[in-house]
Amino acid sequence: MSLPHAILTALLEKPSSGLELTRRFDKSIGYFWSATHQQIYRELGRLEAEGLIRTLPSPQPARGQKKSYEVLPAGRAELARWTAAAQDPKPLRDSLLLRLRAAAVVGTAGLEDDLRRHLGLHRRQLAEYREIERRDFPPDRDAPQDRIRHLVLRAGIDLETFWTRWLADALTDLTGPDGPGELPDDVPAPAEPPEN
Repeated sequence: MSLPHAILTALLEKPSSGLELTRRFDKSIGYFWSATHQQIYRELGRLEAEGLIRTLPSPQPARGQKKSYEVLPAGRAELARWTAAAQDPKPLRDSLLLRLRAAAVVGTAGLEDDLRRHLGLHRRQLAEYREIERRDFPPDRDAPQDRIRHLVLRAGIDLETFWTRWLADALTDLTGPDGPGELPDDVPAPAEPPEN
């Protein structure tokens, strides 16, 4: 149910054509709520049919011209309703964690390489989020809307930081006292076990 709300959010931030919306989606909301271009276009049609958005009138109608969309008052009201509604957290479903649990009974062959691959992917995503933070959220950018957007980005940074640390710890635990060998750059060191 959240894709229509993601689209309403993006269109309230800036009325856009479907193509512009999918490009913007890939660079912002798509980091935490992914959707294919086909899903976005299909949802635009549904939102328009429901009277939540409309196609902006074109100054010079032309065949094959991009349609731009804007949110109608009913769409803003729906987004406000949805934003204020209580929702329970979603249970975590992660195939890597399930595979790790299975490795406890069938062995860890091949798992170390995939953990390293995941570590590299999370490290790159963390670096990308940090670059977005550096570029888009300088210290003097402190409007309420910017603080909320930065809060969402910081959630992504914190999640990627967690995964890079956890994966480094997992590799250390799996490889025994000799350690995991060479880890990719910019991976926080595994946490030291607590002293008893």
